[in-house]
Amino acid sequence: MRPMLDFERVQKLHSLVLIKDVIRKWFGLELSFTDAEGAVVGRSEHTILPPQNDFCRLSLFSKEGYRRCNQSVHVLSEKASAQGKLRRAACHDCHLGFQVLGVPIALDGEYQGSVFVEGFARARPEGPAAALLLQKLHEVVGGGVSTDLGRAAARLPVLSPLEEERLSDLLELCVGEVVGSQTARSRPGQRFESLVGTSEPMQELIRLLEKVCPSDATVLIEGESGTGKELVARAIHEHGPRASGPFVGQNCSAFNDQLLESALFGHVRGSFTGAISDKKGLFEIANGGTFFLDEIGDMSPALQVKLLRVLQEGVFTPVGDTESRTVDVRIITATHKDLKVLVADGQFRQDLFYRLNVIRVRVPPLRERREDIPMLAEHFLRRLALRRGEAPRQLSPEALALLEQYDWPGNVRELENEIERLVVLGADHQVLSAEFLSPRLHGNLPEGGEGARGGHRLRRALESLERDLILQGLRRTHHNKSQLARELGVSRSNLLLKIEKYGLESPE
Repeated sequence: MRPMLDFERVQKLHSLVLIKDVIRKWFGLELSFTDAEGAVVGRSEHTILPPQNDFCRLSLFSKEGYRRCNQSVHVLSEKASAQGKLRRAACHDCHLGFQVLGVPIALDGEYQGSVFVEGFARARPEGPAAALLLQKLHEVVGGGVSTDLGRAAARLPVLSPLEEERLSDLLELCVGEVVGSQTARSRPGQRFESLVGTSEPMQELIRLLEKVCPSDATVLIEGESGTGKELVARAIHEHGPRASGPFVGQNCSAFNDQLLESALFGHVRGSFTGAISDKKGLFEIANGGTFFLDEIGDMSPALQVKLLRVLQEGVFTPVGDTESRTVDVRIITATHKDLKVLVADGQFRQDLFYRLNVIRVRVPPLRERREDIPMLAEHFLRRLALRRGEAPRQLSPEALALLEQYDWPGNVRELENEIERLVVLGADHQVLSAEFLSPRLHGNLPEGGEGARGGHRLRRALESLERDLILQGLRRTHHNKSQLARELGVSRSNLLLKIEKYGLESPE
């Protein structure tokens, strides 16, 4: 059965929204998609996203210009389709002489469409070039053109070769995000796109969430700091019956008792110094949705009593008020502490613990799922690339080895910070080496691994192992690089770089 791409869903991906904003801000162009037949997704004579290129806008809003614009995009789509599985940019001159640039989208070797931008020039039209552009515009619009042509020419997006190359990188990155998202959705238990990892501890967590999400039960999430407890809470909300309602979160250790009570339950004017007006509490704001209370173990006994009342009766009273209010929320709590120990010590109410511990979810620390580190590192590298508007970087084998050896007391949050440090210190390096890692990671090497000579030996051993693994994989898959990339858990572009580095290209 031919795989199908859900264009409506992929256009809502957070990474795609970021890429669209970057392209619009940096290049003055709009990101669009074609389907497998070469038709522009979402475009009809009644729904046209006006481009920033004034000449394109005039053309699109005329009958003949609309036809020719779509024909130009269709030609680009055919060029993209002809590339097969290659994820490379194709370019075509439109009927006005502007550039249409696109990258094909393929799933399991089947062409699904393309992502493209249109309407930029490689040089500003002047003299004969401007006259020819005006002539072409008259052909499709007809009659006199009622616009300020000088202003339109000045506003025209003009890209240098370097800028066009960067734009191509962004489009290729866009396709990688689309394909990666679709692949994740097609794997069993991987509809939780925000939870990155394929290790057994993560699969156990995801299998539990598959059962938990459809219910409306109270959930207690346990895990060390930095493991991603809030991500799990959001995943439960987004895949549960209250997904259309609000998701509200509050860290219970962020405020003192008075401020936390006001934040949770709201207050009325004059209830305390500084209460100059009535204010809704977070419980009221979360009504109909999910309320996430992080670090619940830090809540005082006095507030625990009020929280228990909300759980039992769905009722609370704002600070300084005399009337109770009702609320309908799903409660998800999280803690890095052992609540059973707190109950034994008299610091946490036993009845509240039983009400919160209806379903217990444990988020594994990173040291228990080291095999997820390469995937997480690649995820953070892609996300940083989106923010910075550049092609994703790669990690050198020795840098990745050090990341996998470290115990990560700060868990995924610490890893994310380390990857950001790598990208910043790596400056213009496309492949980030171990020298940019924090000293604490270098100190985690086994005995005999420190120093320049030890580092060189480690690098040579890792590269030799990596080369052998890739070579054996290429032979086994008959040089099917997409298949091998999936088996090795790396991106196809990363695999291509390593194949080139080790000189493993097939003779053909």
